[in-house]
Amino acid sequence: MATPAKIALQEARLLFSLSMEGGVVSPERVAGVLEYVEKHRPASPTAVLKAYHRLIAAELAKSEAVIEHAGSIGEPVLAAIAAVMSKRYDRKVTAKAKPNPELLAGMRVRIGDDVYESSVAAQLAALAASV
Repeated sequence: MATPAKIALQEARLLFSLSMEGGVVSPERVAGVLEYVEKHRPASPTAVLKAYHRLIAAELAKSEAVIEHAGSIGEPVLAAIAAVMSKRYDRKVTAKAKPNPELLAGMRVRIGDDVYESSVAAQLAALAASV
């Protein structure tokens, strides 16, 4: 017999699949799913909605490049990074700049769980590890 947590996750995955349209999260479908959940409460609505939220957030993170940078970064650079990442991931990726004073120079790009780093700190860490 499945545990309540597993049942909630299964229900959340089903709701998540109903929220997709053409491989992309559809705001209209998400609204419809939330209306459905409100009208037809599952056995554990909080657990289902928390799991559903995690799935939607993870999917949305796959389409946003968070670019941490040390100095200033212009719109042309953001657009170029978004274009390269859109081509690499074969889907539209938007870029969002996030200043990070801990980086000495360079940048770190995060898309979902993937991290691309070209910073002086990373290069120094690699150098220290090789010595």
